[in-house]
Amino acid sequence: MLRALGEAYPDAHCELDFDTPLQLAVATILSAQCTDKRVNEVTPALFKRYPTAADYAAADRTELEEMIRSTGFFRNKAASLMGLGAALVDKHGGELPERLDALVKLPGIGRKTANVILGNAFDVPGITVDTHFGRLVRRWGWTAEEDPVKVEHAIGELIPRKEWTMLSHRVIFHGRRVCHARKPACGACLLAKDCPSYGLGPTEPVEAAKLVRGPETPRLLALAGVVDEVPEETIEQAAAKEPVA
Repeated sequence: MLRALGEAYPDAHCELDFDTPLQLAVATILSAQCTDKRVNEVTPALFKRYPTAADYAAADRTELEEMIRSTGFFRNKAASLMGLGAALVDKHGGELPERLDALVKLPGIGRKTANVILGNAFDVPGITVDTHFGRLVRRWGWTAEEDPVKVEHAIGELIPRKEWTMLSHRVIFHGRRVCHARKPACGACLLAKDCPSYGLGPTEPVEAAKLVRGPETPRLLALAGVVDEVPEETIEQAAAKEPVA
């Protein structure tokens, strides 16, 4: 299954736009209960207005809240960003630390966010257990754990450490494109033959293909061995759909 995911999503990546560790931290905080697409629409102006941790620490709260309002929960997020900026200035010289234990002590940064930062900004392997990741590894029988930290540790014992970050991206990509929460595209899934939960969603290829989302659709259907069974129009429609949040 790991090899199949690698073939399906060789270029999987963090779908938040950023250039610096601080920008990634800010974007990840904003992504809570919000789509990456919306966050990426908000952050260019935000990053320009607040380029450093000190800028967030000294931000006018009303102005900051207005800039991030469309991401939802903007008051709490503004408080986290201002608190993060202040903590970085006070304790870390304005820079994000490169250690999990230090990151999780910062305002707005839990273990999931810390692993996102470590894996994508500092190239330190980390497993990001978001809702997609937890749902899929339980469906696949990789673990029965529900607690995100226990899931992280359980999967970390199964997968080589050097692959943790890319595994996270690939599982999340698959959850957003194929293995949906309510109605997975079982009949169009390249993992079908190895998945103990096969049949939770429609198994007929054409019906299942309608549920696939994103530009990778033609390749995913080819890898699943059903591309020749699905009308070209259906493939095009699926490819044009945005992956789920």
